Order: sequence, then structure tokens, then C-alpha cells
Amino acid sequence: MIETFLKRFKGLKKNTIAIAGAHDESVLGAVKQALDFSIAEFFLVGDKAKIETISKQVSLDLKKVSVVEETDEIQCAKKAVSLVKDGKASALMKGKVETSTILKAVLDKENGLRGTRKLSHVAMFLVPTYHKILFVTDAAININPTFDDKKDIIENAVSAVNALGVSKPKVALICAKEHVDEKMPVTLEYQKLVEMNRADEIKNCIIDGPFALDNAVSKDAAKTKGIVSDVAGDADIIFCPEIISANVMYKSLTLFANASVGGAIIGANAPVILTSRADSSENKLLSIALGAIIGGSN
Repeated sequence: MIETFLKRFKGLKKNTIAIAGAHDESVLGAVKQALDFSIAEFFLVGDKAKIETISKQVSLDLKKVSVVEETDEIQCAKKAVSLVKDGKASALMKGKVETSTILKAVLDKENGLRGTRKLSHVAMFLVPTYHKILFVTDAAININPTFDDKKDIIENAVSAVNALGVSKPKVALICAKEHVDEKMPVTLEYQKLVEMNRADEIKNCIIDGPFALDNAVSKDAAKTKGIVSDVAGDADIIFCPEIISANVMYKSLTLFANASVGGAIIGANAPVILTSRADSSENKLLSIALGAIIGGSN
């Protein structure tokens, strides 16, 4: 499935990613893979001596990238952000810097990449048992989003999926019921989101719900419960109401469904690629690919 996804890059202009704190073995290993697949070009902002040493260890040819010397963590983040802000790169990636440091640089009012929508995380899953790429939001940023936050989170996810060539992604609003119930207030919010989509106030997608998860991804389950919907059983985007259910969904797919995953933060003027040391090299590669595609569409 990964090879099929990476074919999307053939013939496309390679976009450039600025990495804050690039002096990290796992990050430079992912850069090496991305270059091998011709996914992106890179600015490596960080400790040049360490970058040179690690690059030899992972067989990364530094002639294929641009290295920007900086040993201070805060300045690494600021310099990487400035490369994006100045149009020299189309996406930002976290290397060996704290998440809080890079987000502070992104959200700086004068020199950052602050956009008009709230930041949110979009995860892209290649699930062996599902018939297409599946997206989940928001498993990392927004703890208990308000109604307005939910609208932004959906629009962020839709923009990411649009960038991958899906003009009208199907958004499934997930909870524990398949109908509106005042005892479960989120279903009332879902009803309003569906109405806004049908009134073209939320564009470039098809939104429906509430759904239990099985109705969103299984046509048989939807048919058994008598659910008639263009989204049921064919969701592109799984929208979870808060971070707990989204995080459980995220980790269940990786641990139980053997899914590969890539992720990025959307809502700023450029995507922010966040990976952790625990991510496999495959997942880091998918995150870079996702960020490169979204960044190139902005």
C-alpha cells in the first residue's frame, strides 16, 4: 500500500521541507528515504557537525540537501519557520527540538505561520483491511473542542484530503449513537454540522452523522441498521468528538489493524510534520510525504 501511495509523487514538483533540529539519527534516516523516493527536498537546520557525523552513519549524501548551521534549540525552530515564511520551503518538520518550542515559533504573531483556523492534527492511515486511505482527526492537539473548533478541525482535515486529490471526501461524525439524542449533546452539534455542509457553509466534502464507527466503515453494518447515507461504509475522514476517542482510534489502528500512519498539524499557513522517536521509519516517511503534498497545495 505504501508503494501505491508514493506513486502519487511521480511527475510532481518536489516540495521543500525545513527541519528544525535536524541533528537526529531517526530524522536523517527518514530524510535519506524521502530522497531515495524523490518525495521532497530539504533544509536541515541544526548542529552542522552532528548532522555531518550522523549523515555518514545513515548514508545520507549532504550534497542533496541544504544545511543551515544552528546549535540553539529555539533558534533552530525560528530559522526553520522563517524558511517557510519566506517561501523557501513549503512545510515544516520537527527534529530534535521540543514540540512546544516549534509550536511557539509557528504561532508567533509577527514571525510565525499563524493561519485563520485553529491548529489540529490529521492522521493518514494505510489500513490493510480497508478499501482506501483513511484519515482520523484530531488525536493530538485539541482536548475538548468547542463547536467552532470542530468546524475548523473538519475543514483542516478536508483541505488535507483535497490536497491528495479527493475532491469530495466523505466525513463521518463518530459517537456512540446513530441518531440525534438530546441526552448526548455532541449529536446536536453533529446535526448542525451536517446542516451547514448541506447549506454549503462547509465546502468540498460530504458530511454525515452521527455514526457509530462500524456504520462509518462497513456497508454491511450500515445496511443491517437501515442507515442510508453516501458516507456510511465509505468514510474517508473519521471525525472524533474529543481527543480521548481520537487517540484510542489512532492507536487501535496501529496496534490492532497493522496500519501504517503519517500525520501532520494543519491550520497554520503551512503543514507542521511532527514525528516521535517511537515512530517507525516507514511512518516517518509517510508523514514527510503527507506534509510535502499538503505544503505543495497551499
